[in-house]
Order: sequence, then structure tokens, then C-alpha cells
Amino acid sequence: QVQPVESGGGLVQSGGSLRLSCAASALTYAMGWFRQAPGKEREFVATISWSSGSTYYADSVKGRFSISRDNDKNTVYLQMNSLKPDDTAVYYCAAGKTSRAVVSRRGEVMDYWGQGTQVTVSS
Repeated sequence: QVQPVESGGGLVQSGGSLRLSCAASALTYAMGWFRQAPGKEREFVATISWSSGSTYYADSVKGRFSISRDNDKNTVYLQMNSLKPDDTAVYYCAAGKTSRAVVSRRGEVMDYWGQGTQVTVSS
């Protein structure tokens, strides 16, 4: 069983930065970040392959967010810059056991989920 554990959320002003961390108890094929704002559906943010480091981003965060991994620490990071109020959401870390988890951008193909961490961007 892989249990992702997120940390690093908080309150930040528009234009600011935050870094989220996700520690996994074991390596899988890929890790990803998703988010859910109040009243909205969960949406894809970014994914990364543990082995190759290949990354994928939602268009809404491309150029502002960066996902990276530290294989020695079994930890994935999401560096979020130029934050906007629309980025306000609960951010969830997820782990996927197959290659689909890297490229699909769908939460349904992820196998393990963290509890989420709140990110609030004030205007």
C-alpha cells in the first residue's frame, strides 16, 4: 500500500509562491497533483514519471507550476509561482502504478490518494 502525504499548503497573496511536497511510502510508476475548488470538479494539475522524469501539465498552470521528484526521498514537489486566486483549491497528491498515470491526466487512473492540502490565494 502506497500512502501519499502532502504538506506545504497555506495562504498566499496573488503573485506569490508556494511549494507543495508529497512523500510516498513506496515508489510507483508516476505521481501527480490534482486540485478541487469549492463547487467544482477535481482537475488535473501535473504528473511526473519516477523513472524518466517526464512531466505533463494542465494548460492553466503551464509556465507557472513545476513538478519535480527526489527519488532518494520518495518525494514529489509542486513549485507554484505567480499564483492567482483561481488557483485556490484543495491540492491532492496521487500515485499511479501504470504508465497511463503519467499521460492520461485523469484522476481515475491513479491508484492512491493523499488527504489533500489547502492552498488559498488572496487577491
